[in-house]
Amino acid sequence: MTAMTASDMPSNFIYDAIAADVAAGNRGGRVQTRFPPEPNGYLHIGHAKAIVVDFGAAADFDGTCVLRLDDTNPETEDADFVNSIIHDIEWLGYEPAEVRFASDYFGRLYEWAETLIERGLAYVDDQDAEAISAGRGGYGQPGVDSPFRTRSTEENLDLFRRMRAGEFDEGSRVLRAKIDMNHENMWLRDPIMYRIRHAHHHRTGDEWPIYPTYDWAHGQSDAIEGTTHSICTLEFESHRPLYDWFLAQLGVDDAPRQYEFARLELTHTVTSKRRLAKLVNDRVVDGWDDARMPTIRGLRRRGYPAAAIRAFCREVGTTRTNSRQAIESLESFVRRHLNATAQRRMAVLRPLKLTITNWPVDDAGAPLVERFELANNPENADDGTRLVPFTGELWIERDDFQEVPPPKYFRLSPGREVRLRGAFFVTATEAVKDADGTVVEVRATYDPESRGGNSPDGRKVKSTMHWVSAPHAEEATVALYERLFTAEAPGEATPRARLSVQDRIPVDVVGVQCLGEVHGVWERTQRGSRRGRASRCDHDADHCFQQRRHLGPPGLAQQGAGGVQGQ
Repeated sequence: MTAMTASDMPSNFIYDAIAADVAAGNRGGRVQTRFPPEPNGYLHIGHAKAIVVDFGAAADFDGTCVLRLDDTNPETEDADFVNSIIHDIEWLGYEPAEVRFASDYFGRLYEWAETLIERGLAYVDDQDAEAISAGRGGYGQPGVDSPFRTRSTEENLDLFRRMRAGEFDEGSRVLRAKIDMNHENMWLRDPIMYRIRHAHHHRTGDEWPIYPTYDWAHGQSDAIEGTTHSICTLEFESHRPLYDWFLAQLGVDDAPRQYEFARLELTHTVTSKRRLAKLVNDRVVDGWDDARMPTIRGLRRRGYPAAAIRAFCREVGTTRTNSRQAIESLESFVRRHLNATAQRRMAVLRPLKLTITNWPVDDAGAPLVERFELANNPENADDGTRLVPFTGELWIERDDFQEVPPPKYFRLSPGREVRLRGAFFVTATEAVKDADGTVVEVRATYDPESRGGNSPDGRKVKSTMHWVSAPHAEEATVALYERLFTAEAPGEATPRARLSVQDRIPVDVVGVQCLGEVHGVWERTQRGSRRGRASRCDHDADHCFQQRRHLGPPGLAQQGAGGVQGQ
């Protein structure tokens, strides 16, 4: 990507700050950002916005962006998550300047920790987690100094080195920064820098029995890598003074600066890794790539183009005010992109036979076959055209015919004329029913003078319907997706007492749309069926949710969808 000109630059507080730094020559006029996910899960739409912000800012200012995996929690991280993160970023259209890991800096971070101990700015605390938490006090309530806060430098160094050697049990000791137990910012009340973890790390193995906390590793990793602008979401705003304090005490030259922006939240979904994991673990959804999930792999499986996601994230903008975006907005970007890029094909999801009774036949009595030239993409002439066969037996959508039409129904009904897209005008004459009274066939006549979909006498019709030639149809399984949650803001407007007792995740209250499948037919211009998972159901949402919970992830046909198999 090439740098933007000043006139093309987005207007937001982060870009203003970067532009000012570049103009002033701060940090050598360089721009280097980083995207630092923890490899403990799969990226989701919220991460997509962060990726667009981090990589976009670097590209727009002709800088670089580093992917750093913040792998400081060995119990929850593994190489599969690392690989999925790298793949998702590439799929979104970005290439990191480098791929690095916080674990690359474990040695340097340890040395810096000893430096702070030697300067009397860090100490080993023997209190357990509960006592440490209680000692911090609360907002408007002062903290209490640890009884181990006054240990000598020599004793702290000895204990910390023994922690490093693996002598102590998990939870028995931590290393804390010595700042101010009465500070109004809770993060500055002697935060923990290291904790003991006898856990296997996916990269370093069993080399380290102690691991740095996020707050200790984050700013220092930025400094090691040469980050100039450390862009985070708003929940880290209160952490910024601690970020700056560590860098200042270590005397880092040209220290990076942290900026915070509003994270992306969507209606009808959640982005909490814990909540998404519950959906997967309880088998409410069909894995992390379920097409209703807000994960990048889920959106990819659903068919969302990466370019549409990028455009949506840019349009949302970079602000300092948290808000929830309507999922319809994301969907509109997807439609806009697909309208411009996707080739068109006609499909019938719930087929109903349409027989043209006055259609001509050949000498042997077989219906003639006409072929119509239709645009592959009306918005892009370069996509060319295709020939679509048409004969006297067609499939139309079941919803496109009503024997007794309601008011303002303009599609096919007895005596009404409609246009078949790109083909002819047809008029319904008769509805054929089975023993149960279900319409199984519609008979109609066509106007041969209306070839191409226009009548020479200029008469107008109010409806244009798609169709598929029955003898030339290809069977298909079509994926139709509902939103993940039936509630606009899952859990927020739900009485807390009714939430899941286990972890307060409201999936059993708001309901999750169930899976189903729809069989149909599509025009045979390409061989093979388009198959995928579907999630359309005509049942009550809460009923379907409960059914799905009891059944586990069934075969798609178990849920039903009211679809009909094309013959």
